[in-house]
Amino acid sequence: MPLKIGTDAPDFTLKSKTLEGLQDVTLSHNYGKKNTVLLFFPLAFTGVCTQEMCDVSGGISAYETLNAAIYAISVDSPFAQEAWAQKEKITLQLLSDLNKTVTKAYDVLFPNLAGIGDTAARAAVVIDKQGKIAHVEQTPSPKELPDFEAVKAVLAKLK
Repeated sequence: MPLKIGTDAPDFTLKSKTLEGLQDVTLSHNYGKKNTVLLFFPLAFTGVCTQEMCDVSGGISAYETLNAAIYAISVDSPFAQEAWAQKEKITLQLLSDLNKTVTKAYDVLFPNLAGIGDTAARAAVVIDKQGKIAHVEQTPSPKELPDFEAVKAVLAKLK
């Protein structure tokens, strides 16, 4: 069932691979400090996902100005995500939902993508500083990008 605006965002802790090693990232650590944007994407090393993450990485300062942390979440391993980030110069923090628990909790599971298995759908979720859902958009197709202007407009109201 899709998440509703104003409801509590499902909290999570996921792994992120950095040059320093694996680290845990917990959503609720932003509560009271920053708004959060979750960008769910199907798979690393694919064309549309690379375009999206490179575009957002290039414009990261706009989100920082709006007091928002951005996490990009896929079902790839943290090691594959880090290799992809290094290859494509992606600066967003990539989080691994290898077991699909967060993807399912946010109801953005895309079943049997291209016949290879279940992945995250392409989606954008904005969570306010109190941990409430402020915006949810799942694109009709994995080939379509979320409306980033709508995401920024929501963040501007939350500042």
